[in-house]
Amino acid sequence: MVQYSPALLDASFAALSDATRRGVLEQLGRADASITDLADKFHMTLTGMKKHVGILEQVGLVKTEKVGRVRTCKLGLRGLGEEAAWIERYRQVWEARFDELDKVVEELKRKEKADARQKTK
Repeated sequence: MVQYSPALLDASFAALSDATRRGVLEQLGRADASITDLADKFHMTLTGMKKHVGILEQVGLVKTEKVGRVRTCKLGLRGLGEEAAWIERYRQVWEARFDELDKVVEELKRKEKADARQKTK
């Protein structure tokens, strides 16, 4: 069984809960960008974007490098493997529950058809 770091999962999911931060990750998946470029793309202030990037950097999803006056952002080395594994585990649990529910529904439909046939006789 996979061991999850609750603190890391909490921080990652908190970081990913914001649409702007998810958008930043998508953007950086296409190409590295400066904080200024990201702020312009998302129509926000530099300060606001620095905060978003800082949160992503804290959990290792983004890495920044300052060259001169420009801070360039790129995807961090840490992927979302642990988070994906956690989600997959619960996806399987829910899928199994829905499969069981489907069986119950099909059995109820079968009984309903059988009862309807008995009434028409």
